[in-house]
Amino acid sequence: MAAVQNVAVLGSTGSIGVSTLDVIARHPQKLRAWALAANRSVAAMAEQCLRFQPRYAVMMDPDAAAELEVLLAGECDTRVLAGAEGLHQVATHEAVDAVMAAVVGAAGLPSTLAAARAGKRILLANKESLVMAGHLLMAAARDAGALLLPIDSEHNAIFQCLPVDSAGRPGLTGVSKVLLTASGGPFREWTPAAIAAATPDQACAHPNWSMGRKISVDSATLMNKGLELIEACWLFDLAPEQVDIVVHPESIVHSMVQYTDGSVLAQLGNPDMRTPIAYGLGWPQRLESGVASLDLVALAKLHFEAPDESRFPCLRLAREAVAAGGTAMAVCNAANEVAVAAFLRGGIGFADIPRVIEATLEQVAAVEPTSLAVVEAADGEARQVAVARLARFRAVGPETLER
Repeated sequence: MAAVQNVAVLGSTGSIGVSTLDVIARHPQKLRAWALAANRSVAAMAEQCLRFQPRYAVMMDPDAAAELEVLLAGECDTRVLAGAEGLHQVATHEAVDAVMAAVVGAAGLPSTLAAARAGKRILLANKESLVMAGHLLMAAARDAGALLLPIDSEHNAIFQCLPVDSAGRPGLTGVSKVLLTASGGPFREWTPAAIAAATPDQACAHPNWSMGRKISVDSATLMNKGLELIEACWLFDLAPEQVDIVVHPESIVHSMVQYTDGSVLAQLGNPDMRTPIAYGLGWPQRLESGVASLDLVALAKLHFEAPDESRFPCLRLAREAVAAGGTAMAVCNAANEVAVAAFLRGGIGFADIPRVIEATLEQVAAVEPTSLAVVEAADGEARQVAVARLARFRAVGPETLER
């Protein structure tokens, strides 16, 4: 690792990006925020640029980029770029040592794939990249010698608990399965009727984690855990039946690895994303993250239970997408993004989210994801089908939706 590691933080104004910059600020002799990227949060980006003085700042929205350029004129030397081309430029720049891939949703796939092809050290917080195009991303990383370090707390925990080879790379020697923990979200103890009537604000009120609204809804539906199951299969070369989901409401045990000799290794810590972020930035060393140490005596008790897929069918739908293979996982992700966005703006009810996803999976045929273009075509088709389903929801109501 270079004396000072240049980091491109893609999605810098989101919760993961903000936490990443917090860790970077704690280690000015080791880490530099060399490039920042966001969608259209101009005020937040301007503040970050003034504080961290990055070489580049990228705004996906061209109008936002123009506004940012005006705000920064005469204030700092940061060069402002716009759109997907700018994102690609900073993700692959020869001066960049590490890329924090934290752009939310399918929008993060092209830049993450570009960073992999450029052989970068990728701190992967955008699980959709693997869900949509796991075969392509893993092959690109392997061919270019890129290093994929998982930042999702669950996958980071698994990474820490797996056996390693002489080079420090994780493997599966002696592993029988992994146990992905799930908080259960805000509706873990709610009745089906109460869940169906849940509002966006209730769905976003996660009991343990501070996250963006989209991922908060995914946590409430358990689709986030379904996406993480898919991600785990790609990251660690696991079969779906080697991944179990365990609901753990305290979010202290972030995941576990079960071995053939009966041992189970777990990674524990307070629910703060700065821990896995610091682990990824410092690997194979560990960096101070700013997270308080765990007080097990104060916790006293930890609880575990099986997920209830009858109340949270999104987890079942994700498993079915894995079983179908090909672009089914990209279709599942696209339909979920459309449905969650509609729910957040009040267009459908909470219980309608899995209905839209299931209907889309039934209508869009899965094909082999042989290229990024094929994956993007499947994503586009799924979004069109999901949007059409939304229109029918608005017209006739979810209780009479024809399946």
